[in-house]
Amino acid sequence: MATTAPGNTPANVRYNRNRRGQLAIWWQEIDRTFLALVLILMGIGAIAVAAGSPASARRLSTAHERLPALYFFWLHLRWQFVGLCAMFWASSLSKDSARRLGILIAGMMIFGLLLVPVVGSEVNGAKRWLHFGISLQPSQFLGTGFPILLAWILSWRARDPNIPVVAICFCLMGLIGALLMAQPDFGSTMLFSGTFFVMILLAGIPLKRIGMFAGAGVAGIVLMYFTYANGRNRIDSFLSGGNAFDQVDLAQRTLLNGGWFGQGFWMGIRKMALPEAHTDYIFSVIGEEFGLIACMVIVCLYLALLVRVMMRLTEEEDLFTVLAASGIASQFGGQAFINILVNLQLFPSKGMTLPLVSYGGSSTVAMCLTVGLLLAITRRNPFIKREGFSLRAIGDVSS
Repeated sequence: MATTAPGNTPANVRYNRNRRGQLAIWWQEIDRTFLALVLILMGIGAIAVAAGSPASARRLSTAHERLPALYFFWLHLRWQFVGLCAMFWASSLSKDSARRLGILIAGMMIFGLLLVPVVGSEVNGAKRWLHFGISLQPSQFLGTGFPILLAWILSWRARDPNIPVVAICFCLMGLIGALLMAQPDFGSTMLFSGTFFVMILLAGIPLKRIGMFAGAGVAGIVLMYFTYANGRNRIDSFLSGGNAFDQVDLAQRTLLNGGWFGQGFWMGIRKMALPEAHTDYIFSVIGEEFGLIACMVIVCLYLALLVRVMMRLTEEEDLFTVLAASGIASQFGGQAFINILVNLQLFPSKGMTLPLVSYGGSSTVAMCLTVGLLLAITRRNPFIKREGFSLRAIGDVSS
């Protein structure tokens, strides 16, 4: 039988071999444990949205249109599919390509925030959305690129100690905070500020400067309290313990109604009176239908994700990678635990979804894209031994 010489291998065969080789390299280099935890959370999210969908579908139905009980569940599966495609595509990028994409997304979303006050759409008293054929909330996708942009700027110091990276980052955070509060969006402002604080802390900023930033943050909260009525009302309601008709109080009652093992799938009653059962308060729906044990499992999964990122970075030698991955993880974890604390009535309501679990359109895609970029940034050859990163290597970053 005739054989084909290696040099005469058909182009499609060479392409398939190359693709298989790239896939094998990707599988070896990504953090497979982190990916598995993410997929488990998304699976739990699909089940949780199916549980919460009937409540939201009934509340949003009208006399002219009655939404099916699983309306939001089927939509969520479609958005999850799109999100998974974005995640796996982003995770296949090289570290340099992921950095460039993150910076590009951050730049575009900051420009989008500049457009929101001019051409944005107002919903429930807040102007946060842009409509150009599709609806887009710039602050959601800004969370994808913001930690990467900030890490890139902070890493300049390792190449040139004379660059005032702290001043640049502080001005950037001030601009983003001002644009977010112009909408107003106090929840996102707090989340980005927390990410900023964690990243400058990891970058080795002197405690004196960190104290100044913390003082500026406290002053901003006080200013918000006296100038932003909605935020003031939420804080006052939280401090006073709320009332029987308060959303946060309803969420807590719904969560505790399930006991340790829950009422059973689709057997929850209190969820039917709960606003945003498929988004902001999905954790309470999980508690009522699947029990406090299921809630504790979800909390442990989020903790495992954060611990896994930190473990991955212990052998990392690149400043940008350490800062970017830590920033994304802190932002992801911060959003998750703020949502959980709100449902437990331990934090004022912020209108934040539970990442990878709550129903979402663009928010699901943005979160999956963020996870994909994190996987790309933390890719490494498992056969190469590295020295752990040390902040002492970059010297003083007080300027």
